[in-house]
Amino acid sequence: MVEPVDAIGKARAAVTERAELPGMSLMEHLEELRRRIVHSAAYLCVGFVVAYMFHERLYGFVDAPLNHLGIKLNYTHPMDPLNLYLQVSLIGGAILASPFILYQVWLFIAPGLYQKEKRFVIPFMAATVGLFLAGASFGYFFVLPGALKILIVQFGSKFNPMVTIEEYTGFFLSVILGLGISFEMPILIFFLALFGIVSPRFLWKNIRYAILAVFLVAAIITPSPDPWTMCIYAIPMLALYMIGIAVAWWVHPSRKKAKEVSS
Repeated sequence: MVEPVDAIGKARAAVTERAELPGMSLMEHLEELRRRIVHSAAYLCVGFVVAYMFHERLYGFVDAPLNHLGIKLNYTHPMDPLNLYLQVSLIGGAILASPFILYQVWLFIAPGLYQKEKRFVIPFMAATVGLFLAGASFGYFFVLPGALKILIVQFGSKFNPMVTIEEYTGFFLSVILGLGISFEMPILIFFLALFGIVSPRFLWKNIRYAILAVFLVAAIITPSPDPWTMCIYAIPMLALYMIGIAVAWWVHPSRKKAKEVSS
């Protein structure tokens, strides 16, 4: 019963310390949020325009896993090809603009951080973009080809595949974006630990629940009932959770206080 009380006390102390930072009124927060959203939207539009200039190459990138199986995409509505080009250009533009959009996010949360915590801006941006690209690459080069091979070549071997643009695009984005976002786990843990919401001890004590959640997610995105295949997808996410524990130990306020006391 002592540990939860201590954890609550530490969280309250961290919140109290942050309350001493220069504050902003509600209207100032809303105005700052509006400014960052407008800037992010502008960067996204620029990225979309640049990506649309290469929409044919982007389509080839999206279609490659299916094309390797000798299957061509079909469409049932005259707008489907245009919608595909717009979607891949939007995703490509978002990836191009992501460093600038993330910087706007950082500018919004920076007033609530201490000066020594603001030095994390470059590692934050590099890690966020890098982890997303790592997850998307893992999905594109390993999960998506394996899923298509199992679903179409093995389970659908007795049938004639007629894959439409709309259905394939949704499936493609769910795998790529889903894994890209799931690989952001250390970044989420970073902020939760930085603000004293979770601690390394809490994360380690509840690792069994994290393992259960990871395998549930892996079971959902794994097309094969083979448990070994599910383990292949779950291992990277478990590794990211362990990295998140190390990150939480590095940035948690309790470690900084202990360091100050010892010095």
